[in-house]
Amino acid sequence: IGFQGNTMSLYRNSAWFLKGMTEFTRNAFLSASKRFVEKDLEVSMAGRAFMITGANSGIGKATAMTIAKKGGTIHMVCRNKDKAEEARADIVKETGNKEVYVHILDLSETKKVWEFAEAFKKKYKALNVLINNAGSIMSQRDTNAEGLEKSFASNVLGVYILTKSLIPLLEKSADPRVITVSSGGMLVQKLRTGNLQSERGRYDGTMVYAQHKRQQVVMTEQLAKTHTNIHFSVMHPGWVDTPAVANAMPDFHQSMKDSLRTPEQGADTVIWLAVSEAATTNPSGHFYQDRKMVSTHLPLAWTHSSALEEQKLMSVLEDLAKTFQPH
Repeated sequence: IGFQGNTMSLYRNSAWFLKGMTEFTRNAFLSASKRFVEKDLEVSMAGRAFMITGANSGIGKATAMTIAKKGGTIHMVCRNKDKAEEARADIVKETGNKEVYVHILDLSETKKVWEFAEAFKKKYKALNVLINNAGSIMSQRDTNAEGLEKSFASNVLGVYILTKSLIPLLEKSADPRVITVSSGGMLVQKLRTGNLQSERGRYDGTMVYAQHKRQQVVMTEQLAKTHTNIHFSVMHPGWVDTPAVANAMPDFHQSMKDSLRTPEQGADTVIWLAVSEAATTNPSGHFYQDRKMVSTHLPLAWTHSSALEEQKLMSVLEDLAKTFQPH
């Protein structure tokens, strides 16, 4: 890998940063929003159920708030009970919608994800939209009770299990959709299936996170092929001022804070993908930025992976998921 690898990652990082400065900032959102069709979001969501992971702050909360205003039933899936209840109270107070439910789950606890999804399917008759928003950036490598690296467990395996397990419920609900909140950081990463648990090499939390975000894109593309009656999409919210960014990337947050998007701006495309009719006129399995399908690769960045690698990711996830499935 050596020199060539370093030059390539330098090129990718610079190309990414330049792209980011022109497309991921608050100003970029304001200029993109000039072409948004306002009536796309003028829809009632009464009678539709939405599950949003990480719904107590940042993009997740902004998404929950807007959809609750439109009358949707909200299932907030959060780690922290107090924060979740506080966010729920805010949402109910601001929207007058009482159909907001809190479910406590840590996505990094693999067995619990299965148990939660199985219990949810027994209790609820419909789920129209699943929004995989929760994400975790670790500053150092840590493992969960099952011995899996924590951020992989929550960003990749947890998302896979939650989605896979809820597919039967989504499939029998009207106009089912799955939206995963990825990150532009994935543009600097090529899919790697050899070191999924980050056991080898130095642990760089933000790069591990970016790799997971690439894996989410591949996962979305693959699930869209297998489950053709659900509309899958994955999106990049831009550079958003959220507690997660401030904690995980303090230097970036500090130097960029005047250009970062608000959580509401970051949530715009999530909401558009979740509620608009326009979104489902696009084919399933694509990557979006500011309500538009965009490429999942930077030009000349050599981040394309083979069909074989992509199949491999899916079969590894399937095997791992099965290992922890309650019988």
